[in-house]
Amino acid sequence: MCCSGFLKIMMFIFNGGIFVAGASILGVGIWVKVDSGSLLGLLDKVEGTPSGLSQLVNVSYLLIGVGCVLLVIGFLGCCGAVRESRCMLLTFFSIVLIIFLVEVVGAVVLLVFQGVADQLLESLEDEVRRSIQTDYGKDEGLTSLWNATMTQFQCCGYKNYTDFDGSPFNVRGVYPETCCNSTITVDVCSQNKAEQSMIDGCFNKLLQLIEENALIIAGVALGIAALEIAAMVVSMVLYKKIGSKA
Repeated sequence: MCCSGFLKIMMFIFNGGIFVAGASILGVGIWVKVDSGSLLGLLDKVEGTPSGLSQLVNVSYLLIGVGCVLLVIGFLGCCGAVRESRCMLLTFFSIVLIIFLVEVVGAVVLLVFQGVADQLLESLEDEVRRSIQTDYGKDEGLTSLWNATMTQFQCCGYKNYTDFDGSPFNVRGVYPETCCNSTITVDVCSQNKAEQSMIDGCFNKLLQLIEENALIIAGVALGIAALEIAAMVVSMVLYKKIGSKA
């Protein structure tokens, strides 16, 4: 009886942890989707974009789905322990095992993407520059998307302000306002002011976003994996205990 009560307490602890971890990974997935949406949206308009770039968005959807399911199974595990329902405990074990396997696959995809992200984004430089120099200032949709992205991430162009050289917007030697530091820009953003400002390109911002989110996701995934393994072990022990009592 004492052992059974201890197992119930452990199930509460593990499933409470899984519930919190599910909320965390759901938040991270939404964060990745929202923050990467505008930057990757720009690359969708560029011809020859590698298909590997879509993996970041796919990982964000995977994280959102896993987070939602973790919230459900955290609640399911607690109910199974309280009601001593073998059916609920077995269902809990099966779902956690499936989620664990999905997380392993998602972690592999994310790690592979992180390793090649620099190369993939670097290979796009010529295509993105060509897109900017052809359509920025002429294509309203692309111009608005670039402006919104550069404002949000405080970046200029793909690599730097020179990406706008020769574009329809640059016919008078003017650059977007985000390419100049507000402390040294009084009127328009000219070439000299843009050069002095040295604003980072959106390439660096996107790469930084990927690296930072990958570290956060890896930390959350390790914690969830440990909780899931422990919860599966405890649920099976409790399942056998309930079966022996019956």
